[in-house]
Amino acid sequence: MLVLPTMEQCLWAQQEIGVIIHLDMPTFVPEYIWDKETAPPVSVFCPDGLDTDQWLESAVAAGAKYAVLVAKHCSGFSLWPTKVHDYNVASTSWKNGKGDVVADFIASCKKYGVRPGLYYSASANGYLGINPDTLREKDEAGRAEYFNVLMTQLREIWTNYGELFEIWFDGGVIPVEEGGPDIAALLHELQPNALVFQGPSGTKSLIRWVGNEFGIAPEECSNIVNSEKGAEDNNYAGDTNGDLWMPAETDTPNRHVLWSFQGGWFWRKGEEKLIVPPRQLLEDYIHSVGRSTNLLLGMVIDTYGRFPEKDTAVFRDFGALREKHFGQSVVSVTPKAGDTEIALNVPAGQMVRYLVLAEDIAEGERVTAYRVERVSRGKRSTLCENSLIGNKRIIPLGRLRGGKIHVTITESKAETQLKSVELY
Repeated sequence: MLVLPTMEQCLWAQQEIGVIIHLDMPTFVPEYIWDKETAPPVSVFCPDGLDTDQWLESAVAAGAKYAVLVAKHCSGFSLWPTKVHDYNVASTSWKNGKGDVVADFIASCKKYGVRPGLYYSASANGYLGINPDTLREKDEAGRAEYFNVLMTQLREIWTNYGELFEIWFDGGVIPVEEGGPDIAALLHELQPNALVFQGPSGTKSLIRWVGNEFGIAPEECSNIVNSEKGAEDNNYAGDTNGDLWMPAETDTPNRHVLWSFQGGWFWRKGEEKLIVPPRQLLEDYIHSVGRSTNLLLGMVIDTYGRFPEKDTAVFRDFGALREKHFGQSVVSVTPKAGDTEIALNVPAGQMVRYLVLAEDIAEGERVTAYRVERVSRGKRSTLCENSLIGNKRIIPLGRLRGGKIHVTITESKAETQLKSVELY
């Protein structure tokens, strides 16, 4: 039996690019380590120029169609006026204690046509002294007290800000069978249509981590997993013979040094040299979206409350570069159901650099092996032999001129359902 996605998972895959936005205590106190130090006082939070419209305008320039705001990170500071404790925006001087970053963010998403999401760290809260270890050490009453805070806050952000497109649990949640609260039931009640990153089992539309924060998905990355195994048991590449549709999301900060992870998710003064350049972001797109995952780009918000101008310029340039390479295909074919041989003629004198394949994932992940060949001047040469296509597969071709490109599906679970075969 073919494993199929939910309608919401299909819609999520069509978005391709999202952003995840960080503004928390480490922005103002960069030396703060949430699980080793007392949480900074609320007085340090003073983003007097905060402008969520500017954030979303920058995100759209990069091609983002959805955005996730980190509503509560590990410090425990809440970007909305929560009722459960005073460690939140209502206790600050920002907007005289009447501000709500989450509300402003949601309004800006609506203004710019971006689908909104919210991040909540469920097993970390520096203000309350909670981390996975301290939580395990608490007695039943202590755990119940924290879980009441957790569930109350989730109810607040899932009730007061409308329908959410994506909900992020960094590091997952404590399962009910291990003593955790029934978050899946609350999701079903309040946000039944949301995509849920690292959420509880039993949730309708789950998505998974890709296994790194460098913008790179496994070369053969399945949308399917074995529900009895963790993502890491399959090297984060999924399992095409599994039983659950759970696509991967490839997240990466917009400031870092590749492979060393110097820099990170939060803004720090003097780290402009760590801004990932447009050409690298294009490579990240090819190695994430082009491997049937979504790309989630970090956005650092500075102490003034803005996405810095240099970072903004890079997002604009990346958007323009992606449009240049993938905005208009040179050749496009829409195969029929069952087609296993597709040939594309490269126009004389026209250079092509990428082959882009796409399956109709609403019908499942069907192709399990294919070959790409070039025919030029009577000679046939193999360019690659791969396994999976999924929502989108981008295959770099170098710089080819003339001839034909042949795609041959050699193995498939069922009748092929290719959506498009294109050259760029």
